[in-house]
Amino acid sequence: MAVDAIGLAGSNETTIPRNASIGQEDFLRILLTQLRFQDPLKPVDNQQFVAQLAQFSALEINRQQSEKIDTLLQMNASGQAIGLLGQQVEVRGASGAGVGEVIAVSFATGEARLSVRTPSTTIVDVRLIDVQLVQESN
Repeated sequence: MAVDAIGLAGSNETTIPRNASIGQEDFLRILLTQLRFQDPLKPVDNQQFVAQLAQFSALEINRQQSEKIDTLLQMNASGQAIGLLGQQVEVRGASGAGVGEVIAVSFATGEARLSVRTPSTTIVDVRLIDVQLVQESN
């Protein structure tokens, strides 16, 4: 029997509620509740219990590694943004594309934002992903 998806039709994005993740304390609370209310005539198998603990440990390690990778990616983007200071870049935006010099870098929003001065002395505030370094030809 086929089951149709539930949710917004035509939506490609899946959103996970912020409270959908389970933490170590939540897991231990569930585990203690499970042990407290288990059937005394059919206790949880020791191997199954240890397997659950091992799975949770692996999930916790993966979560920590994911956080560290996110931090490394943010540091890498910051380094790239700082490296563009004084460089000629091409800016792509909703109003079109243009070439200018990076005169400042800001991290106020948590992501690198570049201030680019164009030949018309307009200063444009753009994200790092909207900028491409202009290759100088000799």
